[in-house]
Amino acid sequence: MLLNKLKLYLIGSLLFSVSQSWSQDSIPTTAEIDSIVIDTIVIRSVQNRIKNIPRGANLTNPIISFKKTKPLKNKLNSFNIPSFWDNTNKFGFTVSETAFVNWSAGGDNAVSGSVSAKLARNYKFRYIQWNNDLEMNYGLNAQEGQKLRKTSDAISFSSTFSYRRDTISNWYYSVKTTFNSQFMNGYTYPDTDTPISRFMAPGYLTFGAGVSYIPEGKKLNLYLSPVTQKATFVIDQDLANSGSFGVEEATYDDDGNILTEGENINMELGFLLTNTWEGTIMENTTLSHQLSLYTDYLNSFGNVDIDWQLDFKFVINKYLNTTLGTQIKYDDDTLFDEITDDDGAVTQKGIPKVQFKQILGIALSYDF
Repeated sequence: MLLNKLKLYLIGSLLFSVSQSWSQDSIPTTAEIDSIVIDTIVIRSVQNRIKNIPRGANLTNPIISFKKTKPLKNKLNSFNIPSFWDNTNKFGFTVSETAFVNWSAGGDNAVSGSVSAKLARNYKFRYIQWNNDLEMNYGLNAQEGQKLRKTSDAISFSSTFSYRRDTISNWYYSVKTTFNSQFMNGYTYPDTDTPISRFMAPGYLTFGAGVSYIPEGKKLNLYLSPVTQKATFVIDQDLANSGSFGVEEATYDDDGNILTEGENINMELGFLLTNTWEGTIMENTTLSHQLSLYTDYLNSFGNVDIDWQLDFKFVINKYLNTTLGTQIKYDDDTLFDEITDDDGAVTQKGIPKVQFKQILGIALSYDF
């Protein structure tokens, strides 16, 4: 009985060991075994010695020193906030001279010069554009045997604020104001006792609203205003009493005494068109023009006041250029050829005429 139990125990143990070995061998032998590749690091037992050691090197106690460090020649460019303003500053001096020595054909030595300045502050960002321009010039001519004479004299300022509904359109709703006058007295030479014009006599101020066409990437500006008010100022009372530049003249009695002083302001309401353009027509040659057309609704509709300026600029180098400029003006309120009698009384006020000016000279210019 005991022997039988022993036999059964041995047989059971044998079967259990066989089943365990069979289950371990059941793992597929084709499965990839996870592995990690470890590179071998070779450490040399003998390192190459440094052959050339600089004098300043201290291998036993290295110290970092900045005593021999040189400062930067140029300052670091710091970040600048982008500006939407475009600034222009131009100053110029134009001179022309004529000299004669033993010249058989005759002639008088003469020299003339003029100074000019142009300042512009233009803002543009998305829907808004605001242009501000100020131009000034003054010139004199000195001729042998004559007094100094004025050759040019002008103050011109314009400011235009424009708004567009989207960034695709080149048409803007605009509000524009302009101012024009002169610095010094003007005379009918050789008479230098009686001025025919002065500062703010005349002075022109316009203000109006309309639309502007300003294409991208082109120096073109077309402005149309159906409603523009124009004020003509004549602050010199003598010129105002004579009715110069369209203001209401003074009234006199039979003895020539003034009953009512002349008006100092003449107001008009009309239509204004202005156009400016600047471009390069050939290498080192630029052309620019400014045109202004105005007609009054109330007093003389259809009679157009014209002011057109055309300038050629031939660039020689950065500071030297040659300029050729012309200007045509017509204003029916500016009269010429006044006729007086022997007593000095005005018998005919004169007639309006086309005014023309031309300038040619070598100019020194500086832009910044």
